[in-house]
Amino acid sequence: MLLKTDRLTIRHIVETDWKSIKEIWEDFNASMFSQYDVPHNTDDEDVSKRIAKWASANNGTDHMFFAICLGDIVIGYSAFNVRPDGHEIGYCFHSVYHGKGYAKESHRALIDYIGTLGITKFTAGTALDNTPSVSLLKSLGFKLIGTEKVSFYKDEQGNDIIFDGGIFELNLVQ
Repeated sequence: MLLKTDRLTIRHIVETDWKSIKEIWEDFNASMFSQYDVPHNTDDEDVSKRIAKWASANNGTDHMFFAICLGDIVIGYSAFNVRPDGHEIGYCFHSVYHGKGYAKESHRALIDYIGTLGITKFTAGTALDNTPSVSLLKSLGFKLIGTEKVSFYKDEQGNDIIFDGGIFELNLVQ
């Protein structure tokens, strides 16, 4: 265990988490919000290799991958990856656990913890139409600092399906 909140345990992702992450990605791929993210490959071999890579990267602060657990169940994950302008946050939770405050509770604890490591600037990108994600970021203190046109998919004619992406930033030191 790395962190404990009122309801959650947050720990580094380990190789054996791959089946839980696969379930989260399968759930996400079936959601309306999947159009706003890179498609997640849910092939067993691909997922197990990717999660093994995440687990092996957890030995510094450049790439940090966390499992967010309710009891023994991995309900979501969060990734913090170093970028030239701070650490970029990515996250995903199984939809069964949406709307219960778990994402906010876990990310508040993670940002506080990572701040103790000397990391004070965080960025995140999400579709402006992904209102749950936008609300989460704003509730954590992130500010919208810009927008960009983004596309991960093509329509039947091969044209990019474009949406407005928001670029959010949080500075712990003002």
